[in-house]
Amino acid sequence: MCGIIGYAGPRLAAPILLDSLRRLEYRGYDSAGLAILDADGGVSAVKINHKVAELARQIEREGTPPGTVGIGHTRWATHGRPSVENAHPHQDCTGRIHLIHNGIIENFRELRTELEARGHEFMSDTDTEVVPHLIEDHYRGDLAAAVRAALRRIRGAYALVVVCTDQPDRIVGARLNAPLVVGLGSGEVFVSSDITALIPYTKRVALIGEGQVVTATPAGIAVQALDGTAVESRIVMVDWEAEQAQKNGFPHFLLKEIHDQPEALRNALRGRIDDTGLVDLSEVGVGPDVLAGVREVVIVACGSSGYAAQVARYAIEHLARMRCSVEPASEFRYTGTLVDADSLVVAFSQSGETADTLAAARQAKAASAPVIAVTNVLGSALSMEADGVLYMQAGPEISVAATKTFVNQMVCGLLLALHLGNVRGTLDVAEHQRLAAELQEMPALLERTLELEPALLELGQRYAHTHNAMYIGRGINFPVALEGALKLKEISYVHAEGYAAGELKHGPIALLDPDVPVIAIATRSRTLPKMVSNIQEVHSREAPVIALITEDENPFDAGFVHATVPVPACDEMLSPLLNVVPLQLFAYHVAVQRGCDVDQPRNLAKSVTVE
Repeated sequence: MCGIIGYAGPRLAAPILLDSLRRLEYRGYDSAGLAILDADGGVSAVKINHKVAELARQIEREGTPPGTVGIGHTRWATHGRPSVENAHPHQDCTGRIHLIHNGIIENFRELRTELEARGHEFMSDTDTEVVPHLIEDHYRGDLAAAVRAALRRIRGAYALVVVCTDQPDRIVGARLNAPLVVGLGSGEVFVSSDITALIPYTKRVALIGEGQVVTATPAGIAVQALDGTAVESRIVMVDWEAEQAQKNGFPHFLLKEIHDQPEALRNALRGRIDDTGLVDLSEVGVGPDVLAGVREVVIVACGSSGYAAQVARYAIEHLARMRCSVEPASEFRYTGTLVDADSLVVAFSQSGETADTLAAARQAKAASAPVIAVTNVLGSALSMEADGVLYMQAGPEISVAATKTFVNQMVCGLLLALHLGNVRGTLDVAEHQRLAAELQEMPALLERTLELEPALLELGQRYAHTHNAMYIGRGINFPVALEGALKLKEISYVHAEGYAAGELKHGPIALLDPDVPVIAIATRSRTLPKMVSNIQEVHSREAPVIALITEDENPFDAGFVHATVPVPACDEMLSPLLNVVPLQLFAYHVAVQRGCDVDQPRNLAKSVTVE
C-alpha cells in the first residue's frame, strides 16, 4: 500500500530518498515524508500532506539536510485521514526513534491504550504510531533487539524501517505479510518495499523473509528471526534495467506500459516453448506427476488478476479438459471452498504481496493442496511460499492500473493450460504445437494492434464526457469485457459495467439509451453469430455501439454500429491478448480528455497489502 525506502552510505541521503520515493509513489500518494540523521545526533524530519514532488520543493526551499542515513515514505491512507500529522515517519516520545511502515497493525487500539496509560503521548490517528513507542519501551542501546521485542507484541502485517539517533550508522527493517527487500551497493545499503526503487543504484538484492529483522549498515547486513536466531538471507541479481521504469518519452507510464506489451509478451514466452514446439514449464517446480494427478484447478485472484484468471479457466477447461473454478481471493476463506491434495491451486498476484491472495494460498497449503504462484516479483511473499512459481516476466509496472501485467498473466494462464493438457495427455500434440506456434506470433500482432491508437484517441475524445458505459463479450472474451469496464472505471471515473452478452436481456438492457455507449467484443469466435444478435438488441435500443471486429471480417451492415475497431486475426483462444489492447487505449484517452491522473488514480494503490 505504501512506499518505503531507507538509505545508509557515504552519499547525501535526501536526494536518494526523494528519487526512490518518486519511483515508489504508485504504491500511495496521500502524503509523504522523510527523516535524516545528522552527524550531531539530531534528526531532520519533513512531512507533507501532498505528493512527493511537493515534498521535494519544500526540502529545496528549506535546504537539503546534510545527513547520509535516512528513511522516506509515501502513504496510501488506511488508519487516519491524509494529513501532515498522519504522514510518516512517526517517532517516539524522545524524538530519537523514527519509523516508517507499510501494512496494518490489527491490535493497535489495545496497544495504544496500554502505552497511553504508561505516559506515552501520541500525535497522530494512525495505527503505525504505536510501533515507535513500543520500540522506545524496549530500547536499551540495541535498536534491532528493541525492534524484535516490539514486534513480538504486534498482530497484523508490516514492512517497517527504523532509525535511531543513538545508532546513526544503521537502519533496521522488518517484514511480515508485506514486502521488504535490501539493496546491497558498494559501501552503501538500501531498504525498500519494492525492487523498483533500487534498480538505479544496485541490482544485488537480499530477500527478507517473513518474520525476519534486518540490520543494515554500509558494511553489510545481519538478518535475524524475531527470537534473535541468525538467518542466512537469499541474495539475487535483478535483471531489470533502470530505463524500464522510466517513461521513455511517453506522457504517462500507463501509455508507455501499454506500448511495452509486445516486448513483455516476448519475455513471458522466452524459453518456455521447446525445440519440439511444445510448452515446457519445468521451471515451475511442481512436477508432471503432481499435475497429472490432480482432479481440479482452483484459481484465486483479485481485481484485474481475477479477470486474467477467468481467461485461464476457459483455456484450462478446453485444453486440459479439467474442471476449473476462479474464486475471488477475498472470499476464498469465507465461502467454504473445498480444496485438498487433489486440487491444484493457482494464485494470481502481480505483486505477489496481495494480502487476500496470500491468505487464500496459505489456506490452500494448509489443506495440502499444491500451490502455484503466477506473479511478477522475484522474492515476493507469494513466490517464496508457493510450491511452484510461474513468473510473468513483465518487468516493472509503475502505473497503478494493470496493463502489461494483465496481458502477461493471461499468457501465463494459457501456457499453464497447454502444459496441463500435455502432461495429462488430453491435448493433441499437433494442436498443442499449432497453438504454441501462434503464441509466438502474438507479440508482432500486438504491435499491429497498437497501431490502432489514433482511432482509439478519436473515440476517446468522442465519448470522454459520457456518464455510463457497458462492455459485452462472450466465451473467453467475457473476462476481457470485464477488464475493459474496470479500466474505464479505474482511470477515468466513468461508471462502466461488463456483462456476458447473452445476459443483456436478463436485466442490464434496461440501462441502454442513446447516452450509454456499448463496447462489444465481436472478433472471430464460434459464438460470433450469437454476439451479432446481442448487438442487434443493443442497436434496437439506440445505444451507440463500438465493436471490436477481426480485420477483413466485418459482420455488420453499414450503419449498424457507430464504430468498428479492426483487430488482427488470431485463434479465438489467444484473442484476449489482442482484444484487451483497444480497451486499454480507449480508457486511457477517455481519462486524458477528462483531465484525470491516469498513473495515480484516486483512492487506488498498486499493491493491496491489507485486507
